Amino acid sequence: MSRRSLLVRSVVVVSAASLALAACSSSGSSPSSSAGGGGTVKIGFMGDLTGANKALGINIRNGAKLAIDQYNATNPATKITLVEYDSQGDPKQASSLAPKAVDDGIVGLVGPAFSGETADTGAIWQEAGVPFISASATRVSLATNGWSTFHRVLADDGFQGPGVANVLIKALAAKKVAVIDDKSEYGKGLADAVAQALTAGGVAIPVREAVAAEGTNVPNYSSTITKIKGAGVDAIFYGGYYAQAGPFAKQLKDGGVTARFVSGDGSLDPAFITGAGAAAEGAILSCACALINAAATGTSKTFYDAYQAAFSAEPGTYSPEGYDAATVFINGIKEGKTTRADLAGYVGGVNFAGVSKQIQFETNGNIKGGTILMYEVKSGKIVAIGTSDSTTP
Repeated sequence: MSRRSLLVRSVVVVSAASLALAACSSSGSSPSSSAGGGGTVKIGFMGDLTGANKALGINIRNGAKLAIDQYNATNPATKITLVEYDSQGDPKQASSLAPKAVDDGIVGLVGPAFSGETADTGAIWQEAGVPFISASATRVSLATNGWSTFHRVLADDGFQGPGVANVLIKALAAKKVAVIDDKSEYGKGLADAVAQALTAGGVAIPVREAVAAEGTNVPNYSSTITKIKGAGVDAIFYGGYYAQAGPFAKQLKDGGVTARFVSGDGSLDPAFITGAGAAAEGAILSCACALINAAATGTSKTFYDAYQAAFSAEPGTYSPEGYDAATVFINGIKEGKTTRADLAGYVGGVNFAGVSKQIQFETNGNIKGGTILMYEVKSGKIVAIGTSDSTTP
């Protein structure tokens, strides 16, 4: 419930020892214990860069790249190289790329981006001692595997699910809700969390189904839509990503369903509007993340301007989180933590004001605190409308 949503509380010279370690790397030491030769360390990024939901991965990659480029521009002694691993959001592809990333000698990883690929590669990073910080994977169980190298810079679905349910119950006054997911680790996990909180709040769930995403192909939701229409629901919650959420919303409208469409952070992208067309209007979307636009002030405005200048685009969903995840590693490297072991030990103790929120981790790798922000599609644009405690669409 909403009670669980907590409000966000709101160089250094490289040591001789670090340089010695870098020199050791060039003479043949294991990549798991050295930064790499030539005064350069490698930080990896893993996520979808060319697949069906590539916008989310690109947003994170760009945020991380901006942070690293800014660091490299002012810290000539030890450079950071960002090595990209395009998983296309596919857990199997991520699992095949992870050993390569380990062999490439990365000392830290921004990612993986999605919950499924994080679940399937977490043991690989743990065994290799690679600290990894996801900017977007929200499945609750990721923090229960005992991976000491795992961290994430946003609240999990244990916050988001009840927050969404609170909006459905209090702001939308829903009595009957259809809950649909895409069978992914993320989509099912979030949908389950929403359904559990709705049931606890006395809301009926006459339709609870899973329709698997089919890569870039759009599933046919006709049988599910027939059930939804017959149930006379007040709202539909969809757990999944924008590539399917948009067409699903369109098919619902074309099928004569007028209930409010609600989805989570995986759908929080302008591509959802593209896929849904007119059906996107009025849709409610949630995220444990803040979209930063031209109206931002202070450090958020500084970030916005730098991102806009670098990529000729506004920061997107998870761009600030990607920036903050990379900054964790950058701050460690500034302090001479240039090995996997040193960075892994450093990450757990960080506490700084990031662009997205205060960055401090629980012992299980979760971010401390969390706020669920709500957005609505109005006049073809995604507009912030408050938190899960205060939303009044």
